[in-house]
Amino acid sequence: MEIYKGEKREQYIQQHSIAHLFASPVEKMIEVHEYKRDEWIIWEGQRSEYLFYVMEGKAKIYVTHQNGKASLLNFVHRNEFIGEMELLHEVYYTRGVQAATRTVCLALPFHPCRSELLEDAKFLRELTKVLSVKATIMAERYSQTLAYPLENRLADFILQTADEGLYREKHVIVCDYLGVSYRHLLHVLAQFCEKGYLEKERRYYLIKDEESLYRLAGMLKN
Repeated sequence: MEIYKGEKREQYIQQHSIAHLFASPVEKMIEVHEYKRDEWIIWEGQRSEYLFYVMEGKAKIYVTHQNGKASLLNFVHRNEFIGEMELLHEVYYTRGVQAATRTVCLALPFHPCRSELLEDAKFLRELTKVLSVKATIMAERYSQTLAYPLENRLADFILQTADEGLYREKHVIVCDYLGVSYRHLLHVLAQFCEKGYLEKERRYYLIKDEESLYRLAGMLKN
């Protein structure tokens, strides 16, 4: 993880200002953190010290069950918060958040800002919108599992997790997230390769026909 300092920090904050989200002047306390792909932004069970706002890249939220199995819960995209539940609840079991690509976040430290943020009506209104959208997305994902075949859901998943044209997620994680068998997943991936959407490259897949994947994924949005 890299923390931008000095002129690099100032330039980034000026170019990616989030002052409009707050009534309080918080920009002087904001840090800029850059994470590499697969680097942990928040370790599971370890309380975050920051409220993050994703400016570039995307991240994945994981939870580990009592039997040791890890499950992918959701994605975090640009212009979304990480750590809002830790801000709102002093006692909260933190999920693991891992960078899916190179990810740059604005990081607001809890210690000097917590009371101010919890009294900031403008920020709390924005946060309410974010939480309602997240709840809606989770409900939609459950309904899509029942309503759409794996081809559509896998295309959407590939586009969400791809990094610079490469898809490299572990099959067991994908099966759990999409609620399908390992055999069914491999069958559809093989079909995507036969149709020219993907090309198998060792342990990864190259995206060869992004437009067709977007067309399949777009059916989920209709």
